[in-house]
Amino acid sequence: MMSDQDLSRRTFLKVAGVTAALAASGGVPEGLFASEKRFARFPEKTDLIVLTSRPPQLETPMSHFRDLITPNESLFVRWHLANIPTSVDLNTWRLKVGGNTEKELQLSMEDLRKFEKVTYTAVIQCSGNSRSFFEPRVAGGQWEHGAMGNVTWSGARMKDILSMAGIKAGSVDVSFDGLDRPPLPTVPDFIKSLAIDKATEDDIIIAYEMNGVPLTMLNGFPARLIVPGWYATYWVKALSEIVVHTKTYEEFWMKPAYRIPDNACGCVPPGTTPKKTVPIHRMTTRSFVIAPAEKAELKKNVPVEIMGIAFSGGYSIRDVIVSVDAGKSWREASLGDDKGRYSWRQWFFPWRPQKPGTYTLMAKATNSIGESQPFEGLWNPAGYLWNKVEKTPVTVR
Repeated sequence: MMSDQDLSRRTFLKVAGVTAALAASGGVPEGLFASEKRFARFPEKTDLIVLTSRPPQLETPMSHFRDLITPNESLFVRWHLANIPTSVDLNTWRLKVGGNTEKELQLSMEDLRKFEKVTYTAVIQCSGNSRSFFEPRVAGGQWEHGAMGNVTWSGARMKDILSMAGIKAGSVDVSFDGLDRPPLPTVPDFIKSLAIDKATEDDIIIAYEMNGVPLTMLNGFPARLIVPGWYATYWVKALSEIVVHTKTYEEFWMKPAYRIPDNACGCVPPGTTPKKTVPIHRMTTRSFVIAPAEKAELKKNVPVEIMGIAFSGGYSIRDVIVSVDAGKSWREASLGDDKGRYSWRQWFFPWRPQKPGTYTLMAKATNSIGESQPFEGLWNPAGYLWNKVEKTPVTVR
């Protein structure tokens, strides 16, 4: 069995190599607009939908979201650079902290674990989740809805680490770099940044556990940044270096990449270019019908419990309303366990279909500050922020 702390490079490359061979022969969709789903099992993972194998972009099937907490083996995978870490020796790994600080740190895993341990449950969601539904189509990973999950994270507060280093006056931004590396010198290294006041919020952590055990290699072992309520582009994996800056950090992955229109909806008319953009940040409010599944066949006069999930960007879910008749009428669902404002809530709605036919199930969530979901998809050229009310057709016989 593979160790949680040292994934076998040979095993990892063997599985990744098989997947890459399938891709080369047309067995795995590597194009921007691939439509047929292909599955593969990477190390420490169950069968996931493969968008690309190098770098790995693996999507979670919707059936896995029946669970309140997403199992580690089921969580989606998204890397930007082809050269990703396949093993890490904790005896030599160190997290460097420096820049505009009083002193430089070289933190081992043992050092990280000496800080106060913080644990909470938070949704992790790729910025491009649901991009494949944009019309007109936009370039990028053509995710359906499975580039997300709900995980319990544990780690050290970022502000405690920076406090140990000593933040000097004039500090503006903090950047985060991981162990993944560009395949060519012309490709920008994947480095993200947060404003100093954001980086030192109480809930920003460097996580070394997911669901009570060490991170999987593909999800950022040995440690990753967690920015709850914000899209996962900031959740830098396999952290290696943290740098405090005296000016705004605006390298490639902050500008021009991962930008949204600078307006209330983060959208522009389809096919147009925004005049001004800002970095993507907080997640929008979303809800999904998980069961029954799309195109499920149900029986007339047999009770069924419609079940789904809802979440928002750091604000709790106030209510979820459900329609079984394509939006003609709505009733409130009951909410399940509350794992905190960063977690998703399960919701439940009892239904007994009286007549045979095709029905369209819909759910609409509202968060604690009144933010909800549009009925039509909004558009931007990067394919971000999708959160329309989805339609789930089922058949009753």
